[in-house]
Amino acid sequence: MPELPEVESIRHTLRTLVAGKTIADVRVRWPRIIKRPDDAEAFRMRLIGETIQDIGRRGKFLLFILDRHVLVSHLRMEGKYRLESPTDPIDKHTHVIFSLTDGTELRYRDVRKFGTMHLFDKGEERVLPPLAGLGPEPFDERFDADYLKDVFSKTERNIKAVLLDQTTVVGLGNIYVDESLFRAGIHPLEKAKHLSDDDIRRLEKSIKDTLAEAVALGGSSVRSYLNGYGEMGMFQLRLYVYGRQGQPCKACGAMIEKTKAAGRGTHYCPKCQRRRSP
Repeated sequence: MPELPEVESIRHTLRTLVAGKTIADVRVRWPRIIKRPDDAEAFRMRLIGETIQDIGRRGKFLLFILDRHVLVSHLRMEGKYRLESPTDPIDKHTHVIFSLTDGTELRYRDVRKFGTMHLFDKGEERVLPPLAGLGPEPFDERFDADYLKDVFSKTERNIKAVLLDQTTVVGLGNIYVDESLFRAGIHPLEKAKHLSDDDIRRLEKSIKDTLAEAVALGGSSVRSYLNGYGEMGMFQLRLYVYGRQGQPCKACGAMIEKTKAAGRGTHYCPKCQRRRSP
């Protein structure tokens, strides 16, 4: 699933490609993707004539800022947007087509059909699901060591589970939690409440540094992710642990191991990330 760096890269390219363009029509070829309103024709009619003013992001969600509405889009595992010509072939995995008044089409393609779209009147999008209740962005001022210490003190969960929880911090998923924990020298199964103040300060810094580096490199194309131009991200070349089980640690030479934490495959170095508590 695309995480914050990948969605940020998509946001940036979509802003370049479609900001300022007006929607002439919408074809919904798989209505179940549309979650709000619960009628695909109502979704279509509300969008016709709306101009895309900007593309925003909240965590892993894309926000299409329109004249009167905000379209909240979650790509899930395989969702992709591409700007194409009406003469380009439409394959069976293209489920929503936004025809634009300049003669181009913004097409949403999703092999697994897990993506979602919610359309809100402006101002409603942040107070209603799916955005309501999300935690701070990793680069927000309120996301700091004191905030993390307070959150960690109130839970019995392991640190990986806490960081994957989007009410703790938005945008982090499996890749960047594993990488951030490695850089901070923290075992993914360590209980969050057992982390020291120094651990928490290192973790805050490692999260921000890891994400900033990944954003600068366009994210990680470890499976099928491409940005709005169809380009790969390059951060996968900088990965220390994710997907590297059985390979030597780049820092110490120990073999990277894989376990399960919070129900997710989890990668770590047993030497650089020693577990201190049961």
